[in-house]
Amino acid sequence: MKQEKIKLLFVCLGNICRSPSAEAVMKKVVKEAGLEDRFEIDSAGTAAYHEGEMADQRMRTHASRRGYQLESISRPVRMDDFDHFDLIIGMDDQNITNLKRLAPDLESQQKIHQMTEFSKVKTIDHVPDPYYGGASGFENVLDILEDACDGLLEQIKESLL
Repeated sequence: MKQEKIKLLFVCLGNICRSPSAEAVMKKVVKEAGLEDRFEIDSAGTAAYHEGEMADQRMRTHASRRGYQLESISRPVRMDDFDHFDLIIGMDDQNITNLKRLAPDLESQQKIHQMTEFSKVKTIDHVPDPYYGGASGFENVLDILEDACDGLLEQIKESLL
């Protein structure tokens, strides 16, 4: 019998920096664990500002230096995402608020989590938006996401796998 895939959706505001990076980091983490066939991983934004665009070039540059390929195309969160995905993971409080507002029901709201809930080492309450900052902001985002994605996979393995 084929097992259902674990479906994860990472969400930020415009889906060009944080959420596509989380998607790429998580894909690499599950691949290195030999579990890529057990996961479906995607990203989206709470706003459609950059719909159809690739991830921010600065984010892609910093990510590629660490071996991540940001290949997703920006898209807004859709209503059917709440049915399709098992976990919907926002990057900051505003993303969480927006997702809860979009969620069609209580069951959907229970799928919503904040990325830093899964952090193992970093003590931070959100993934900051690096869009208007410099290089250190992009590196900080990747540091936070690497830590949180490791923690997320550990938590999923403990509860589901």
